[in-house]
Amino acid sequence: MKNVILDNEQITQKIKRIAYQIYEINCDESEIVIAGIIGNGFQLAIRIKENLELISPLKITLCEVKIDKKNPLNKISTSIPLDSLKDLSVVLVDDVLSTGKTLIYGVAHFLQLPLKQLKTAVLINRNHKKYPVKADFKGLSLSTTSQEHISIEIKNGLFTAYLK
Repeated sequence: MKNVILDNEQITQKIKRIAYQIYEINCDESEIVIAGIIGNGFQLAIRIKENLELISPLKITLCEVKIDKKNPLNKISTSIPLDSLKDLSVVLVDDVLSTGKTLIYGVAHFLQLPLKQLKTAVLINRNHKKYPVKADFKGLSLSTTSQEHISIEIKNGLFTAYLK
C-alpha cells in the first residue's frame, strides 16, 4: 500500500524553499553548479535550477551525475567535464537520503578537484544514515522504519512522494 507523504504542490513549495536557501548561501557567487544524481535526483536538480533562475541573477550550470546506485564503486561520470567545475560552488542533489551511500560516493567524486564549496540537497531525509553525510538543504525530514520505503514518482512533470 502506498501512502502519499507529499503531493506535487507540497513538493513544488519545498523545491522553491530549497532554491531560496541555495541562493542565500551563494548570493555572492556569479556562477554555481547544480549537480543532480541520475534519475529523480537530476529531475529535482532541473526544478531547483528553474526556481533559482526566477529568483537570482546567478549563472547556473546543470550537471547530471551518472552513478550506479546499486554499486556506487563503479565508475562515476558527469555530463560536463569535472575540470570545468574547479573553484566553483557545487550543490549535489538527490531525491531521498536514506543510508547516505549514493550521496557519499557522489560527494567523493567531486572531491577530486578543488571546489569553492560543496553542499548537498535532498527532497526527503529519512534519518537512516550509515555513512557520514548530511543534507545541507532538505525539503522534509522524516523518521521511518528501515522496512519502510520512500519513492518519488514523476508523471507528466508532476512529483509525488510515497511511503510504502
